[in-house]
Amino acid sequence: MPSIRCAAFAAGMLLCASGAAQAAWPERPVTIIVPAAPGGTTDIATRIIADKLATRLGQSVVVENRAGAAGIIGSQQLVRAAPDGYTLIMGNIGPNAINYSMYPDLPYRATDFAPITLVISVPNVLVVNAKSPAHSAGELIDLLRKDPAQATFGSSGTGQSPHLSGELFKQRAGVQATHVAYKGAGPAVAALLAGQFGFMIDNLPSSMPHIQSGKFRALAVTSAERVPELPDVPTMREAGIDDMVVTAWFGLMAPAGTPAPVIDKLAGAARDVLALPDVQQRFRAMGGQAGGNSPAEFGAFIDQERQRWHATVQAAGLAQK
Repeated sequence: MPSIRCAAFAAGMLLCASGAAQAAWPERPVTIIVPAAPGGTTDIATRIIADKLATRLGQSVVVENRAGAAGIIGSQQLVRAAPDGYTLIMGNIGPNAINYSMYPDLPYRATDFAPITLVISVPNVLVVNAKSPAHSAGELIDLLRKDPAQATFGSSGTGQSPHLSGELFKQRAGVQATHVAYKGAGPAVAALLAGQFGFMIDNLPSSMPHIQSGKFRALAVTSAERVPELPDVPTMREAGIDDMVVTAWFGLMAPAGTPAPVIDKLAGAARDVLALPDVQQRFRAMGGQAGGNSPAEFGAFIDQERQRWHATVQAAGLAQK
C-alpha cells in the first residue's frame, strides 16, 4: 500500500507540475515560421500581427522566413519542432490544402498540424505589367490565343494559390500558357515588374502597392464582389470568366500534440489582436478580411479546402507521379 500511495503521489505531482508549466506559458520567445519569401501575403500578415501578439503573450514573437518547395520546407520545420507552443507557422492554402493533392510523398500529413485560428483571407487579382497591351481580361485572353507558344504566367511557387488560380483561369478561359514558378510572391512580383512573363493571378496584398502606383494593371479580382479598395476593377464573372471565385487564406498553426490550454491561449491572444481596429484597417487596405475563428472551426475549414482543391489539381494534371 505505501508504494501505491507513493506512486499516486508522484503522478499527482507530475500533473501539477505540467499544469503549472502550461499556466506559466510562455516563458520565452515564440517563433512564427513563414513558409515563404519576404514580401508576400504570408510574410506581410505575420509581421502585422507579430508585435501585437507579443504584447498579448508577454514575450517577444520572432518571424522566421523559411521559403522554398511550395511551402514544404517551412512546414517540415514546423512538424519537427517540439509541440510546446514555442514554434508556430503561418499556414496557408498552398502547403496546408493544395499540396496534399499535388505531392504523393509529402514529408508531413494533415494530422501533423494543430490549427489555431484563421488570420486573414484575401482575393486574388489578375495583373499584367502596365506596359502590356491588355487592358481587360478579354484582351488578355485574345493575346494568349494568338500566340499560345509564347504565353507565360508567373506565380509565387508551384502549388501555391496564385499557381492554381492561373491554372483555373486557363481552364475557364480555354487558353494555354506556360507556368513560371518563383520562390515566393516577392520574387514573382519583381519578375512581373521586369516584364519577365505575361500575367499573374497574385494574392492581392503583394500586388496592391504596384497597382496603386500604376506599375501593374489590375484586370479582374477573384472575389464574388468587387474589392472596395479597387472599385473600378471587375470581378472575374463581370470580366466574362465564370466559376472563378478564389479566396486565399492564411492562419496560425502549431505542431500536433501542443497542449490544448496553450492552443487556447494562442487562439485567444490572436483573436484579440485580429479584433484591433488598426489591424482590421491594415488588412482592409490590403483587400483582406481579418479572421479569428476557433481552432475547431479553422480545422474544419482547412479540411474543406483540402477537398475543394483536389478536383482542380486533377483537372489540370498537376499531381506529381
